[in-house]
Amino acid sequence: MSISQLAATWLSQLVRIPSVTPSQAGPRSGEGGEAIIAKAIANCFNRLGGDVVMDEVLPGRPNVYGLWPGQSDEWLAVDVHVDTVGVEKMTDDPFSGTVADGRVWGRGAVDTKASLAVILAIIEHFQFSGQLPRANLLIGATVDEEYGATGAPAFAEWIAQNELAVTQMVVAEPTLCTPVTGHRGVARFELTFVGQASHSSQPERGRNAIVAAARTVMAFEREHQRLQELLPANVGQATLTSTLIAGGSGANVVPERCMLFIDRRVVDGEEPDAVIDDLYALAQKQSELPVELARQLSVHAFYQPSESAWVQQLSAWSGHAPQLAPYGTNAWAYRNLPCETVVIGPGSIDQAHGAREWVEIAELDKIAQIYANWWGINL
Repeated sequence: MSISQLAATWLSQLVRIPSVTPSQAGPRSGEGGEAIIAKAIANCFNRLGGDVVMDEVLPGRPNVYGLWPGQSDEWLAVDVHVDTVGVEKMTDDPFSGTVADGRVWGRGAVDTKASLAVILAIIEHFQFSGQLPRANLLIGATVDEEYGATGAPAFAEWIAQNELAVTQMVVAEPTLCTPVTGHRGVARFELTFVGQASHSSQPERGRNAIVAAARTVMAFEREHQRLQELLPANVGQATLTSTLIAGGSGANVVPERCMLFIDRRVVDGEEPDAVIDDLYALAQKQSELPVELARQLSVHAFYQPSESAWVQQLSAWSGHAPQLAPYGTNAWAYRNLPCETVVIGPGSIDQAHGAREWVEIAELDKIAQIYANWWGINL
């Protein structure tokens, strides 16, 4: 069996295990969030000769770490997230794992169980053939990438606490096997404007929370335009978007409360929490009403200089020049580790999160060759 066929078999098995992030769970999601797949992965790692560590990041949602010895004291690491987005609007059986038409189908097939399947296939291959990788291997199957971004920081903390000399880190995402060396981060938060209700026939007796929110929306739009006039950072341009607004209790009632949700994409050199602080101050300045702040997500930008020898080697193996990504990944979490980090994986992001999801088996073969070269394994 070829390495791509072996990887496709592994991937079919992984897709058949539901692992929908709990925030997007629904009637078709199956049970357990990442708990069931975490247990299955731990068993796989153990059967393939790895030392296994379960790291409970959130209740019932553990990261799983597999460790394999190599020929040096160096460590090569991979972060591959195992949670998926929701499945309620999928047109096919979301967990079929069908292998047909040169593809593997189902939720998670490309984002990102494909990379995990290839890793398992290569480990099975080198265990069977008696090979040792050129360095120690650390595989982190992480949780909560699709919502709270808590799994990757926990993995980074575990690496630091255990003083593992990780020199190179791959973050698995569908990039068509192209090395991605940067992307923006995000500062996401909610503002609540607190006014006073009154009958709409006497609006002067109330304090309109929607009006206060609207003034802030326009101020944020001006701030977004200002950001577009700045020189781009290494990872591109910062943006500011008002994404959701909700307020009021009746058609004839001056609204007492209004909630506004904000998505601010941050670039390298910016601190997400400081960005939120500054925007909160701007909202308070614009509003005559009290404004409450609820932070939701603070994720740094990721940037790896593409001139490094390792990035250039990955580029040569893949046949693609390094690129930036418009979306976010777990790569930001490893910025404080003394390692180079690259995002790379099989398949296209265009095939993720949709009504149908698949990955080309040919892509599994491409990334398998890259991993084999990286790890010093003969396939």
